[in-house]
Amino acid sequence: MDSHILRRPHGLRLAPPLVWVLSLALGICPAFAQTSLSLERAVADAAARSPLVGASDAQARAAREMAVAAGQLPDPVLKLGLNNLPVDGPDRYSVTRDFMTMRSVGVMQELTRADKRKAREARAQREVELAQVARQATVADALRDAAMAWLERSYLEAMRELMQDQVTQAELQVQAAETLYRSGKGSQAEVFSARGSVEQLRDALAQVDRQVAVATLQLGRWVGEGARLPLGPRPVLTLPAWTGGVLAEHLAQHPQVAAAAQQEAIADSDAGVARAARSSDWSVELMYSQRGQAYSNMVSINLSVPLQWDRSDRQDRELAAKLAGIDEARARREELQRAHEAEVRAMLAEWRSHEDRLRRYDASLLPLASQRSEAAIASYRAGSGPLTAVLDARRNEVEVRLERLRIEMDRARIWAQLNYLLPSHDGTQDKPEVTR
Repeated sequence: MDSHILRRPHGLRLAPPLVWVLSLALGICPAFAQTSLSLERAVADAAARSPLVGASDAQARAAREMAVAAGQLPDPVLKLGLNNLPVDGPDRYSVTRDFMTMRSVGVMQELTRADKRKAREARAQREVELAQVARQATVADALRDAAMAWLERSYLEAMRELMQDQVTQAELQVQAAETLYRSGKGSQAEVFSARGSVEQLRDALAQVDRQVAVATLQLGRWVGEGARLPLGPRPVLTLPAWTGGVLAEHLAQHPQVAAAAQQEAIADSDAGVARAARSSDWSVELMYSQRGQAYSNMVSINLSVPLQWDRSDRQDRELAAKLAGIDEARARREELQRAHEAEVRAMLAEWRSHEDRLRRYDASLLPLASQRSEAAIASYRAGSGPLTAVLDARRNEVEVRLERLRIEMDRARIWAQLNYLLPSHDGTQDKPEVTR
């Protein structure tokens, strides 16, 4: 059967591109419609699939609902009563014969002061803003972790490809050593040494395969079944533009710093509520009382006013505690911002160190390792050098190339942490340029 066509039961043959077009036209999404998983697609899927993002959305909705309720008057209280009911004598348990027995129904309303309701509503609004900041932090964490998982698998696959190439070359070296041994130009020890080198490379390849499998599982946490797809090209890693500005100004947008700023605003709102509580709320009550038929019914109006006898040791103390809470929240925010600024500066220093090391590897270490391998091979072919020198040179070259990939992987982790550290103005992070 031709592998480049698909046969229909009635003999019609459709090329795969046409199958894809028809499937998409019919609204069908075959598993092979998406051929690779790009970094941009991975982070988008992570934000869309994360249950924590959904939980943050629910938290924000709850905060908005509570903000509406916070500014309302308390519910009125319905009061039903039976007063002065005789319990002995000829009129016992009668609700109509004694003129003092009254059946009452009333309603009471607490008249919360407008400034107090506004203060409570303002505090609830700060909770809404805090929930929104928390959602930004959750999205940023999901994007960062998904990007790091994608990049780790990408570099591990590059390591696997390098190791596979080295295994292939080492196997050819074994064949060459066996040929020389059979022709009497080489020793059996060289054959065993070449075979041992191959087995070491295969063992290292097996470890990399295990790491790739684990990285694929980690990526699957964020993108689901898309983790089974081959990865697209790696992006060109460049620092976000904000790292070149004043860090203190930009890090004020850091989700954790922004959350700390909202906590400070909540503490200020708590002080506003405590300040408004220094003035008491009145309650008014209207009651209708029914007596026996021979007596008049009655209406009562009551006004309740709390007496703040000890304001200096109660309301004023509560206000002082809330004001101290503002100082605490402000100090915590400033310390958190300093900590993140120091962390970012450390990451930028690591980034510059990795950049210098990569340039050093490209300019000298990699060419020297390659030249050493070529010289050892040339000497061995000419009969003036041992096979062990070739194997040592090959092993050194592999280690140098693997170390360069490790440095690049470490730099990629720093890029992911910085690129998805701050929320962008449009709700997304900077899109990396992709290497073609």
